[in-house]
Amino acid sequence: MSDHSESAGRGVRMMEDAPGAGLGEEQRVSPLELFFDLVFVFAFTQVTVLMSENLNWAGLGEGMLVLATIWWTWSAYGWLTNTIDPEEEIARLTIFLAMAAMLVVALATPKAFSDHGVLFACSFFVVRTLHILLYAYGSPTVDVREAVKGLIPGVGIACGLLVVAGTQDGTVQVALWIAALVFDYTAPLLGGFGGWTLSAGHFAERFGLIVIIALGESIVAVGVGLEGVALDADVLVAATLGLVIAAALWWAYFDVVAPVGERRLRTAEGLEQIRLARDAYSYIHLLIVAGIVLLALGIKKALEHVDQPLADEAAVALCAGVALYLLGHIAFRLRNLGSLNWPRLIAAATCLALVPLAIDVDAVVALAAVAGLLAALVAYEALRFRDSRQRVRAAL
Repeated sequence: MSDHSESAGRGVRMMEDAPGAGLGEEQRVSPLELFFDLVFVFAFTQVTVLMSENLNWAGLGEGMLVLATIWWTWSAYGWLTNTIDPEEEIARLTIFLAMAAMLVVALATPKAFSDHGVLFACSFFVVRTLHILLYAYGSPTVDVREAVKGLIPGVGIACGLLVVAGTQDGTVQVALWIAALVFDYTAPLLGGFGGWTLSAGHFAERFGLIVIIALGESIVAVGVGLEGVALDADVLVAATLGLVIAAALWWAYFDVVAPVGERRLRTAEGLEQIRLARDAYSYIHLLIVAGIVLLALGIKKALEHVDQPLADEAAVALCAGVALYLLGHIAFRLRNLGSLNWPRLIAAATCLALVPLAIDVDAVVALAAVAGLLAALVAYEALRFRDSRQRVRAAL
């Protein structure tokens, strides 16, 4: 790849993915990208383990901090493989190395705020360093390489703060984590937008697939929650309700949100497209994924004791997780179209209102309430917006 021929080919495919290009001409998500994402399946699961083993408000907060770190790492690689050719030999080997380092990050996640804090931070540093190096090496233009340089200060400071945080505990440790995330998340804002390139169809597909992976975590939570539990009628009903919730969340994203978002990203051009991708996908999709991970925790705890009320933290994870997921959709639409989705805003508020109920009734009843609410929302939108949905899909 000394002549960057493969990356140049990726750049040509970006041009083919301009607004109005047909689906047959686009670059698609490669098998290597999907393989790379598998390590993040494990990482998301480990965040749930962290919160489950520390089921208190501090544990929930720590879980969200770790998830924000993992999400930003995945998003960074999503931009990377949208620009370079991941199938080129050097790129492929580098991505395998990043997977190995990311596996260590995931293994260290349950104790990232205790025994394995330094291990987590050092492994995270390796993952982010490989990202920067591969981006600089494989980028098809000088402009992209210059843009990547703008990320280095934020990434370097964030990694350093996490290493220091691994040696601390309590409030100081949390403060260092928050500071690290602030530096990392603001690096793209401070570095400017010049030089970045985007393949809209590939980018939207990539983020859609990670949502599916995250939703898979909620289904995994069903199996984990049933470990060692007798499969009586109540348990089977609860497990089915967990699947209904996951299916409704899938429907809510892929039936409406994903096609509209992709269409909007395709029609945007230049810096507007880059800003839209950054805001709507890199930033706002964190809310969507965080909602799913919280939901997975709530489902797991509900299935462990279906005939007992949920603990306060588990009830919040279940109901607020769904609400956060829907708020992510609302923010996504607001950024893309400049309008509010009132049905989903009402549904999110109703989910939050279900928290006291989930604390007082059996867990299976709480699951039924959330599943019923989401089923009603999906049914309403499927009937109310059938024509507009078909028009959006036809435009793609």
